[in-house]
Amino acid sequence: MSDSASRIPTVDLRPWLSGDPEARAHAARTVDAALRTAGFLLVTGHGVDPALRAAIRESARGFFHLPAEAKRAYAVKVGGRGWLGPGAEANSYAEGTAAPPDLKESLSFAADDPTGDEAVDAEWFTPNTWPRETPGLRDLVETYLRRMRSLSDRLLELLGAALGEEEDFFTRHTGHPTWGFNINWYPGRERVGEPAPGQFRIGPHTDFGTVTVLDRQAGRGGLQVFTEEGGWEDAPFDPAAFTVNIGDLMERWTGGRWQSGRHRVLPPPADAPAEELMSLVYFYECDPGTDVRGLDSHTYLRGQLDAITVEAGNE
Repeated sequence: MSDSASRIPTVDLRPWLSGDPEARAHAARTVDAALRTAGFLLVTGHGVDPALRAAIRESARGFFHLPAEAKRAYAVKVGGRGWLGPGAEANSYAEGTAAPPDLKESLSFAADDPTGDEAVDAEWFTPNTWPRETPGLRDLVETYLRRMRSLSDRLLELLGAALGEEEDFFTRHTGHPTWGFNINWYPGRERVGEPAPGQFRIGPHTDFGTVTVLDRQAGRGGLQVFTEEGGWEDAPFDPAAFTVNIGDLMERWTGGRWQSGRHRVLPPPADAPAEELMSLVYFYECDPGTDVRGLDSHTYLRGQLDAITVEAGNE
């Protein structure tokens, strides 16, 4: 077993969901240990059809390969619903590090089920934008998002037990949560050119919310995770597993017991310049107005989203 695999264990959800007390206790102990170290897990037994994930990638690839002028009609800033084009985002700014923009494009979606509070809905629950050029994408993504919402709540129940609390310790705050979903496209060097010094597909950062559920592809220019023990290491990969990490709100919620998983995505490699990868990234959060140890959850989230937006002051 590699060092990174030992720090990022695989957790099969089926024994946890079975209700067997011994299996559930073992899963909780494994999760607690991993989140104290790397903030990452691999999760199997989740029941999400791989064919659905493949179909989303195929449909989204049709959008990303459109001419730039066609995609530009859907352009938004970070936190919006639409297309984040080249140069729109620099994740390293979230940890205060100046760096060139990330070498990716994204189709970005977010929570769109209104609460009835006009001010909250105007900021956090606006309608999603669905590209006309890929008419099949909406049904695929909405099906996937329902599975992600359910899976994220199951994960939060496991995290509640791992923390030694009631299983609803976190999910009592996800009755009407915000979430974000990015389809991240990482093209090869023929599109993005030679990476600048310090430029990544996604720069070093931690996520901002509670749990992130990532469906990724293996690649030379892929995901790396940072730990104090091992520094930067390639994240272990299992095509059947989701890669799950916790974000800043969860670290704060646990009083620092668990570590928000610091990570980056390497630039397109020189020895495989045409490598093209696509990730499906679901960022789960909590209900607007949730108090996380004295911090308003969504004031924090808005500040971090603004921080990684590439504008005149962030270049």
